[in-house]
Amino acid sequence: MAAISLNLSPNQRTGLCTHQQHGVIIEEIEGLLRVYKDGNVERPSIMPNVSCTTVLERGVTAKDAIINKDTNLWGRIYSPSCSGKLPLLVYFHGGGFCVGSAAWSCYHEFLANLASKANCVIISINYHLSPESRLPAAYDDGFNTLMWLKQEAQNGSSGQKWWLRHCNLSCLFLAGDSAGANIAYNVATRLGSSSSSLINPLSLKGAILIQPFFGGETRTISEKNSNQPANSALTLSASDTYWRLSLPPGATRDHAYCNPLACGMGKLCNLRLPSIMVCVSEMDILKDGNLEFCAMLSKAGKSVETVMYKGVGHAFQVLHNSQLSQPRTQEMMSHIRAFLNQ
Repeated sequence: MAAISLNLSPNQRTGLCTHQQHGVIIEEIEGLLRVYKDGNVERPSIMPNVSCTTVLERGVTAKDAIINKDTNLWGRIYSPSCSGKLPLLVYFHGGGFCVGSAAWSCYHEFLANLASKANCVIISINYHLSPESRLPAAYDDGFNTLMWLKQEAQNGSSGQKWWLRHCNLSCLFLAGDSAGANIAYNVATRLGSSSSSLINPLSLKGAILIQPFFGGETRTISEKNSNQPANSALTLSASDTYWRLSLPPGATRDHAYCNPLACGMGKLCNLRLPSIMVCVSEMDILKDGNLEFCAMLSKAGKSVETVMYKGVGHAFQVLHNSQLSQPRTQEMMSHIRAFLNQ
């Protein structure tokens, strides 16, 4: 998810206003993020972090793994009980590149459920956040995760054998929601520009992009005209703030990290991409941009499956902020399972 909208209590607002020691605030999304001129960043605790041992979907085991101790890059692994080899899904959480964690309770619940329902092994990556680590830092974390997976698979690591032995390494998928979907796409394009043997014995089969957080200088109709409810997970103002904080300094929203279509049809045609499934929410301000992205990839000859979820908005599958969230989430999990096994 690119943002979470909160209805703050007066006490919460007062608490936020007492943080004056860092001076001038240069960027703020109320209840989510404050960036000060002196470089300090505040992220109020809006979602509980939970341990990997927190009660899970029946039959799913979860453990945390250090990917790079020097950079404090880690992931949370979910492995369902099974008798055969399962697809491996590398997942990137949402949060506009600026907030969120693989330990957030909403992701812990969603991914444990997905591992069980879609029958796959999942590793959820706790990548570095902006603005302290602007893009392409998160893309680097995603790529380095794949290099770590390759090394662990080749070395037959005893520490990771508990879940690696359940993985079909030739069925690797990249996935994420919102900013995480953006990361998954950019890691996939980076792999596509490299030798196909780079990640052997792993083989990338597909990417699952849930409400991908893309943009551009030109506003889409859904960005301009969508009437968002008070509890909307993403507003246009929050979206713009996240891009200012995550893009390289001086970049506009037509930078390739934000607008994958700005490079033109020629470059899209030349991209080596796996099959892609894009999950679009009908009430999301990103809807029209997501649909245009799918249409352009299809026109460029890529294999794209587009799924629309009616009556729900951005990040419905983790925030459960609509009466339709639960049934639509179950639909999404069924669609993901089918995509993994096609």
